[in-house]
Amino acid sequence: MLDCPLCHHNDTQFFWEDKRRQYLQCQRCELVFVDPKQRLAPDQEKAHYDLHENDPSDIGYRKFLSRVQIPLVERIGAHKHGLDFGCGPGPTLSLMMQEVGHTVDLYDLYYYPESNVLNKQYDFITATEVIEHLYQPARVWAQWLKMLKPGAWLGVMTKMVRDVDAFSTWHYKNDHTHVMFFSRRTFEFLAVRDKLELEFIENDVILLRKSSNEST
Repeated sequence: MLDCPLCHHNDTQFFWEDKRRQYLQCQRCELVFVDPKQRLAPDQEKAHYDLHENDPSDIGYRKFLSRVQIPLVERIGAHKHGLDFGCGPGPTLSLMMQEVGHTVDLYDLYYYPESNVLNKQYDFITATEVIEHLYQPARVWAQWLKMLKPGAWLGVMTKMVRDVDAFSTWHYKNDHTHVMFFSRRTFEFLAVRDKLELEFIENDVILLRKSSNEST
């Protein structure tokens, strides 16, 4: 079997299979992931993203994002500097944070590939509906930890795996661009390993805080 793309553990086992893809699960961090050979090519992946219609003026989309924005704003204090990682073609959460007094940089592999922002440090990082798309989650996770200042917050939105039975009928896995599926156990593993404060706000909203004593 393949090594885990998140924690690099060498014990991964068959989890589920459908007509299109095979899914493996790490026996340490419990990440479920698609066999890399069955991922989309970059041009196919971007073509799928180009179909997304995330409009900053869409009240429903803003309400969706407010589920991570509101608890994050309650925790970070005033006038902070953040990064919206994987903001997509229509950045919206960044605007919502700016509207309440924060400064936000943008990064997206396809739409805002300004790599200089990845060399900064931030008071908060948001990644909404991003983590399930990552081909190299270990590298990106380490990158986020490096960019977070001591005491800074990471706000994640992603739907989480429960068990095999639920996974078998789960619509979330049917998106061809979804290749990494985290569970509560996965986030708990990362929090312990990386000394992060962890809060599950909703079933798909997760906040993590870097230790104030953690060196940068």
